[in-house]
Amino acid sequence: MIRIFTNSKEKELKNFWNHIVFHPTDAIEDDWGKRILDKCAEDGAVKTVRIYTMFEDIFTLDESGNIKCDFELNDYRIDYLTSKGFNLLIAFTFLPEWLCANLNSENKYSRTGKRYKGKTLYNTFPNDYSKWQELCRLYTEHLVKRYGEDTVAGWRFSCYNEPDHPGFFYNDAPSNEARLAEYLKLYDGFEAGITSISRKIPIGGPALAESTENFEFFRLFLEHVKKNNRKLDFLSIHSYGTGPQGINTGLKPLDVNGAVHNTMTLVRIAKMCGFENIPIVCDEWGAATCGFYNIQECPGLMFRENEIYSAYFAKMISSFDEMNIPYDEMMICLSGQHEMTTDFSGYRNFFTLNFYPKPIYNAFVLAAKLGNEKLNFVVNNSHDHISVMPTRHPDGHISALLAYADNRFIIDLPEIEVPIKFMGIDKKYNVKKYVIDKDHANAITKYNELGCPDNPTDEQKEIIRDFGTLKCEDAETVSPDNDTLTLMMINNAVVLLELFPAE
Repeated sequence: MIRIFTNSKEKELKNFWNHIVFHPTDAIEDDWGKRILDKCAEDGAVKTVRIYTMFEDIFTLDESGNIKCDFELNDYRIDYLTSKGFNLLIAFTFLPEWLCANLNSENKYSRTGKRYKGKTLYNTFPNDYSKWQELCRLYTEHLVKRYGEDTVAGWRFSCYNEPDHPGFFYNDAPSNEARLAEYLKLYDGFEAGITSISRKIPIGGPALAESTENFEFFRLFLEHVKKNNRKLDFLSIHSYGTGPQGINTGLKPLDVNGAVHNTMTLVRIAKMCGFENIPIVCDEWGAATCGFYNIQECPGLMFRENEIYSAYFAKMISSFDEMNIPYDEMMICLSGQHEMTTDFSGYRNFFTLNFYPKPIYNAFVLAAKLGNEKLNFVVNNSHDHISVMPTRHPDGHISALLAYADNRFIIDLPEIEVPIKFMGIDKKYNVKKYVIDKDHANAITKYNELGCPDNPTDEQKEIIRDFGTLKCEDAETVSPDNDTLTLMMINNAVVLLELFPAE
């Protein structure tokens, strides 16, 4: 039995989990990108969106070598996001061609070898750091003038993306130390450019890719910031549980807590360097790395399409909260979205090519319904595969997110009966229930039942989309005289219960 103590608050609870990296940033201009973001806003599934500045779309040089600015595309993207109510984290990156130290150094991390819309990502450093600083200043100045300092100060700015990774920064560096030296100059220009306009705007870094291998890069960055009194308002880190190679070889399978050691090591380094209470933003996470990989490279990435990922997410946020992983926000990386040519191909995104919602998206919708107070609870030993996140809202209604799965998704767990006793309720409540599992809110199940059509008819699309959509069930009522509700849960199930006072 699970006992939820409805009048016993364990702690205040901040939603650190309903945040995303929207990739590619310039898909915000396109109908398919807006369709995804519209749905996220409509369902309240996302609070903060991380995007790139895409300086190459903004800054050019005139014939005299003076910087020219065209903010039209940038303003379109940010106007759109803010109109939908999203908060922003903006990564200052990448370099326009004229500012690149090496034009032969390009990022090829995609199936096409080019970025979205045929753009080139140069993985080099600036040929003039004073001009880099000026870009940061001009960009910040424009945002403050357009949106107001108080609004922009509610966002976050970070310096670059994965500067320790040769795919993104200084590809031909002779050593990691040389790459770090250039990044420190990059951060100094970033900090100086922004603070010349406003010191109220939160800025951070370094958003390393290979955090498990580059603890030294992280430590030396923090020491540089401390020694030189640079402004640093939050630490940005990236954290992935495993990768395609680990899945393929079986040496590192899926694991809800796969990234915990890495994160806590970074936290210890931050404390050691004098940043004990600084907010930590995991501005890129996923159960597995490699957004441009799909089931062709790793058949195991099919978890991105089915109920395993929704169970992973629900168990992860519960586990991270219980272990006090100090995330202020964590952002799932939605990348590879523009590379899809078929449905259910194993990319890391919320919707398939035909816009069927995936279970991971449905889990985001449910997790967004959790309240701001965590309630005390007890789970008996017979339910040790169940995670529970019971919460209360300011208006008094209760919502509890439960997941039933093996933490490493290896064991095929049997169907079980789960009694839930709501301790201390003093009135009658109407209960609403949402379920994600193999047979609920899971588009790929219906797709398989229909024979995996390569070219589904409009009728088939509607059937698959409907089956993949969350459904709300009026379960029953609970009251002081009847305070127990019984659930039946199958392997990799996620359930949200909402209790509203009966009128």
